Amino acid sequence: MVTTIQISEELQSKLTKRKIFDRETYEEIIWDLLEDSMELNEQTKLDIAEAREDIKKGRVYTLDQVKKEMSL
Repeated sequence: MVTTIQISEELQSKLTKRKIFDRETYEEIIWDLLEDSMELNEQTKLDIAEAREDIKKGRVYTLDQVKKEMSL
């Protein structure tokens, strides 16, 4: 089902500024915005928890350390 919604000119202007390409629809922009707030899947939650644990335990490298290690 397709429906029409009313938005203010201000909101339309803000949505237009978010377009990545000229022919992108407002629906695509809204879906992209919604995706940012959707629930993460369980694997992603586990990966984030593992990454946080790595940070707490110091199992991380700075960009400068990686560059030095790779002779960049």
